[in-house]
Amino acid sequence: MSASNRSPQRYQEIAPYTQSAGIGLRHLRSAVAAADCGSIRRAAALLGIRHSLLSRSISQLEQLVGVPLFQRSSGGVVPTHAGRSILRVSRAILEQVDVLVVTGRSTGRGDAGRLSIGFCTSISAGNLRATLAEFKRRAPQLELATVERSRVRLMSSLQNGTLDIAIVPGQNLPDSRRLPVWSERLVVLLPEDHRLAALEVIHWTDLRDETVLLSRHDPGTDIEALIISNLAAGEKRPRIERHDVSHDIVKSLISVGLGIGLVMESDMGATFVGSTYRHIEDGTGPSHISFHAHWRDDNENPALDGFLKLLTERYPSPVRD
Repeated sequence: MSASNRSPQRYQEIAPYTQSAGIGLRHLRSAVAAADCGSIRRAAALLGIRHSLLSRSISQLEQLVGVPLFQRSSGGVVPTHAGRSILRVSRAILEQVDVLVVTGRSTGRGDAGRLSIGFCTSISAGNLRATLAEFKRRAPQLELATVERSRVRLMSSLQNGTLDIAIVPGQNLPDSRRLPVWSERLVVLLPEDHRLAALEVIHWTDLRDETVLLSRHDPGTDIEALIISNLAAGEKRPRIERHDVSHDIVKSLISVGLGIGLVMESDMGATFVGSTYRHIEDGTGPSHISFHAHWRDDNENPALDGFLKLLTERYPSPVRD
């Protein structure tokens, strides 16, 4: 009896759950190959299996789905009306399986997945921006989640596992691995009409009697430590006001004349109307703040390994701990 003349009741004798449980990828690939080739014999040759095995696989699929998939003749096979619908679903399933395999392999290599990166400096310019751009170029399928917070909050997020890596100033932070990456020059942000804006370079002693506005997202106590270390104990130091607002809001406050700012060189990529930048120096030259990457030793995210590899390539250092 030909497939087109078989009684539909024959294909409905198996319970639905048993039918779906018995369908394998080999059944779907066999049917799709036969449809693509228009012949079971040519499909078997393409797949490198015996004609009888492919024919049996298609027959099993027809039995499991409950309808004939092909009209068979000496000239080959042609999908039935029901067969065309089933083949369309079969192709979609096989495509999704291929995506699953590619995703699994790329995630295992760190090419896909998710990496969360914390920082407390600007990404408008500088090393962090360039590093993120290069990493995204290397792993375009990877989802990058960035978080800007104070150093204390970043390290807390690192320890509780909500961050994979934090790039922050300073190095003596407990319970984490660290890698020295880069240093950034410190610059002064001023209103355009400020008296210090007339200077090409500002020295620390020029900051006496000034009000320095800092965001709580700024690099912890590092800037305050620089102020203290660069001004003698007897000298009048600038007043420091910390605001629980973003970098951009602090820049807006500075642009309207409420104070001056001490920011990283990377901040110079974003300018605000009414403000200007000047480098600050001590007796030996420009002032810098060093940055380190911190991560947990028990973090098994493969994407983290790829990011650390990039950091070591871009910022080689003889010291790793």
